[in-house]
Amino acid sequence: MTEIESYQNNTGVRWDPGQIEDDFDAASNSAKLFERSRIKALADERESVQKKTFTKWVNSHLIRTGCRIADLYIDLRDGKMLMKLLEVLSGERLPKQTKGKMRIHCLENVDKALQFLYEQKVHLENLGAHDIVDGSSRLTLGLIWTIILRFQIQDITVEDAGDTSETRSAKDALLLWCQMKTAGYPNVNVRNFTTSWRDGLAFNAIIHKHRPDLIQYEKLQKSNALYNLNNSFEVAEDKLGLTRLLDPEDINVEFPDEKSIITYVVTYYHYFSKMKAESVQGKRIGKVIDNALDSDRSVQEYQTFTSDLLDWIEQTIVILNDRQFANSMYGVQQQLAAFNTYRTREKPKKFDEKGNLEIMLFTIQSKMRANNQKPYLPKEGKLISDINKAWDRLEKSEHERELALREELIRQEKLEQLAARFDRKAGMRETWLSENQRLVSQDNFGFDLAAVEAATKKHEAIETDIYAYEERVQAVVSVASDLQQETYHDIDRINSRKDNVLKLWNYLIELLKARRLRLELSLGIQRIFQEMLYILDWMEEIKARLLSEDYGKHLMGVDDLLQKHSLIEADIHVLGERVKTVNTQADRFVDGDFSDVGGYRPCEQEVIKERMNTLDTAYDELIALAAERRARLEESRRLWQFYWDMEDEEGWIREKEHLMSSPDLGHDLTSVHLLLNKHKALEDEMTARHTHLESVLQIGNDLINAGNFGADKVQQRIDEINQQWDSLMDLAAFRKKRLHEAVDFYQFFADADDVDAWMMDTLRLVSSEDVGKDEASVQSLLKKHK
Repeated sequence: MTEIESYQNNTGVRWDPGQIEDDFDAASNSAKLFERSRIKALADERESVQKKTFTKWVNSHLIRTGCRIADLYIDLRDGKMLMKLLEVLSGERLPKQTKGKMRIHCLENVDKALQFLYEQKVHLENLGAHDIVDGSSRLTLGLIWTIILRFQIQDITVEDAGDTSETRSAKDALLLWCQMKTAGYPNVNVRNFTTSWRDGLAFNAIIHKHRPDLIQYEKLQKSNALYNLNNSFEVAEDKLGLTRLLDPEDINVEFPDEKSIITYVVTYYHYFSKMKAESVQGKRIGKVIDNALDSDRSVQEYQTFTSDLLDWIEQTIVILNDRQFANSMYGVQQQLAAFNTYRTREKPKKFDEKGNLEIMLFTIQSKMRANNQKPYLPKEGKLISDINKAWDRLEKSEHERELALREELIRQEKLEQLAARFDRKAGMRETWLSENQRLVSQDNFGFDLAAVEAATKKHEAIETDIYAYEERVQAVVSVASDLQQETYHDIDRINSRKDNVLKLWNYLIELLKARRLRLELSLGIQRIFQEMLYILDWMEEIKARLLSEDYGKHLMGVDDLLQKHSLIEADIHVLGERVKTVNTQADRFVDGDFSDVGGYRPCEQEVIKERMNTLDTAYDELIALAAERRARLEESRRLWQFYWDMEDEEGWIREKEHLMSSPDLGHDLTSVHLLLNKHKALEDEMTARHTHLESVLQIGNDLINAGNFGADKVQQRIDEINQQWDSLMDLAAFRKKRLHEAVDFYQFFADADDVDAWMMDTLRLVSSEDVGKDEASVQSLLKKHK
């Protein structure tokens, strides 16, 4: 039975379509149907695991040629990758590939690969080139498994420690090798290539057996299968360079796939067998040397390959040191992709060449020593150390370029994020600015002072919000400036949009200032109108006071009213100044220049003129009323002054009448003469008073002649005062007469008293008994007697 037939039988699926139909026709047996569906599910699961494992295995060898496959069923159909795989595994050159992508070309390439396998004595039955070209999954997997057996497993032989004369081969030998390497490890019992590997301990034990420095086996636990599997796979890949053909979830299942595990385990076998063989590599190279002639040819090839490799390294370093990156994220991504392509395709080939040069030089020197020739030493500059130094510089330049590319990519990504942030902010600013432009373009100020003042407060709030928004506008400018400094590739669009935002901002500020001017004009005219209303109200108040019928009930009352009227006239004067001022202010809104606000007028000229005329008319009326009231008050004052003067005259007359009516005529001549002198003075006073009375009476006559509202009473008072004056004059004449009579009366008695006194004095003298004592005294008495 061939390996492909064995593969088909192991999967549990029959290849005869007729047989499959017969099996499904017998589905009446539910148990048998369930079993077959279970077998089919397991087969599909194993096929999926095998496909993934074989794909990774194929890529682990194709990497030497800088190639790789993505889908095992599709990428092997043209036969090219299959031929390259066989060349890598066999080390031999296959016939030249047929170019083209047509089916016939694919069939030719696959047929060349199969023919090479026949020549290698690999027996293939029931497999033709058309099966691979058609993408048959199971036959493709069978072919790869056959290749694995031929080139990876077939030559495995391990001597049995129990019987040195017997050897085991292929799978048994590999199983024996695994048992030998894991012997003595706790919880490890390798009995097969399926369930014995589920807990991952066997993989870790093999690695620990050869490289105990890489695995801390004593810390592993059988219950933590996923960790054990991950640990061994990662160590094998990172430290040993073994391709990770399996994943933990592929192994940690009820029925692991045997072929996948064998494929992966055999990589361990070859790696560690090669590691053991390297200790005796010198002997093997010595045994392979055929003759000295090959040395000269090898030296020439070494020199040529070395020159080519060094030239490639220098040229590549120049390219890698170039820091002229594309000025866009996409361009840098393309450069990074090209760099990754260089690392995965171009560089590995050169790395293999470098390793081959070391082997070649070592081989050359070994052959020459074996042939007793002087060992070949390369010229200065083409030594292995020179190549290694150049390669180190290449690695350094490669590392620096990768860092520079990634830094530039990060920078470009940040710039793209910054540009997106700019666009987002600019869009928000443009929307906000446009909305506020519509807002400040409206002149809905109202038609009275309260409404305009409310609109002013609202406008101030709008101004505060808008000016506070300037920071956000500057934030957009700042982001654009950052992009400009970083030489963003689309900076022209960024600057254009930034300029548009600034244009919208400046236009909004202009609209805001113009609206402020219009609002101030509206506020000014409304304040003027309000002032006009205040003045008119004040005028109405003063007018009501001027229309009062109270002109005073007496002189003091009139004087008080005149004083109040003077105050009113002062107020009217102030009102006149206010009227003049407010009309002057209003006149500017009639004849003023409003070009700076686009010809905006807060009110119609006719309305302003009408209100100015109303104010002037009311003021003129107020002036007339004030003059009229002052005239009436002055007239009232003259009347009450007349009454006051008349009262004064009347009082004086009454006072004098009282004096003239006095019964006192004196008690002697002296007192009578004193009273008479007083009466004379009173008469002189009356004479003088009469002149004053006449002036007062003249005032009364003038009031009568002027038609004063109290003319009737004035005449009556004049008549009364004249009567009282005449009565006073009569009393004065009568008293004067009485006083003269009293003078005569008292003069008679005075004269009689004088005569009596003289007679008494004379009687006393003539009746005296004294006639003197001497001549002198007699003479004195004689004189007195005479």
